[in-house]
Amino acid sequence: MNEPLAERIRPKTLEDYISQQHLVGKQGALTTQIKNGVIPSLIFWGPPGTGKTTLANIIASESQRPFYTLSAISSGVKDVREVIDKAKQSGGLFTSKNPILFIDEIHRFSKSQQDSLLGAVEKGWVTLIGATTENPSFEVIPALLSRCQVYTLNPFGKDDLIALLERAIKTDSHLSKKQIELKETEALLRLSGGDGRKLLNIFELLINSEGNNKITITNDLVLNKVQKNTVLYDKTGEQHYDIISAFIKSIRGSDPNAAVYWLARMIEGGEDVKFIARRMIILASEDIGNANPTALVLANTTFQSVTTIGYPEARIILSQCATYLASSPKSNASYMAINEAQQKVRQTGDLSVPIPLRNAPTKLMKDLGYGKGYDYAHNHENNFVDFEFLPDEISGTTFYKPGNNPRENSMKDFLKKRWKNKYDF
Repeated sequence: MNEPLAERIRPKTLEDYISQQHLVGKQGALTTQIKNGVIPSLIFWGPPGTGKTTLANIIASESQRPFYTLSAISSGVKDVREVIDKAKQSGGLFTSKNPILFIDEIHRFSKSQQDSLLGAVEKGWVTLIGATTENPSFEVIPALLSRCQVYTLNPFGKDDLIALLERAIKTDSHLSKKQIELKETEALLRLSGGDGRKLLNIFELLINSEGNNKITITNDLVLNKVQKNTVLYDKTGEQHYDIISAFIKSIRGSDPNAAVYWLARMIEGGEDVKFIARRMIILASEDIGNANPTALVLANTTFQSVTTIGYPEARIILSQCATYLASSPKSNASYMAINEAQQKVRQTGDLSVPIPLRNAPTKLMKDLGYGKGYDYAHNHENNFVDFEFLPDEISGTTFYKPGNNPRENSMKDFLKKRWKNKYDF
């Protein structure tokens, strides 16, 4: 029995599919489209193990369409064209049953590979379904993205993961012969990280490691068995998000040595160079911010550089950036400020823009008083005027509170001097 558990119990119909009810529930977008027989080209965006491939197979099956699949890791432009030629022979523009072309990890396709899909999608030779763990806005070319609907798949919730385990125990030909009790599941669910495939891989590892037919799943059993056999279920790179998390937390914790170690783990594992660089751009703003604004400049330059250079030399640039970010002073003040501001917006709704701050490009708007009372800062000493720029309902609210570091302390002094009655840090 070489076929993995996750493959053996892969759902064949929407009714059997667990999770993603916003897509496959009774009123879900995909449910409606399948019933109507109109399937647009789609991009499924979500973490590993959330059912992207399964959904593509179900859509093809339930809509009774020919199904072709390619992996972006191993396919080139020639492979794409060969599949499109086959698809053209089995469907086309004048039938609603045009074939489905599924491309796994479409974010790994180069621009030329994605360009080769455009004509087939535009002319209706195929319905494209792409699966990606990366934001398609960054990784899919605009011309192709504009021809696809993007659906987000979420990590499995606790109830979904439990349901997945129970179905495996009940329906799998191997597991159903054993007496399996799910006494404790906290450790099992935590290690899965919301990844259904990873959960089933760990679960199968546990079952196969026990020599008898009566098995009680406990937290201790899970932790002991999994820690001793990590390599057995991690060889396909399912620690992708755990390692990037360790990398980011090492930089946030100002430890360049640990940062370089986790960076090396990702490089040796073949991680996408842009994935690493993009995460450092986010960190430069979220965790360093105005404590060292140059960090964001370097991180952005790093992204541009490694995109141009590629491996193996890109590793040097990534290392330079990672060690610089780790060695920089830290502040999450900007991150906290936007969080608080967004929370306030959700609480107070669409508050009116104060009349003095409104734009008045037409005579009517000027007659209505738009812009009246606005005091131009550059007409005053030090280019500053004490004016309330927030709506009356939240007047005096402070969102940005500079961190305790040399650069932001300087900003703090500046704001205190300017806003004597507003900023009290």
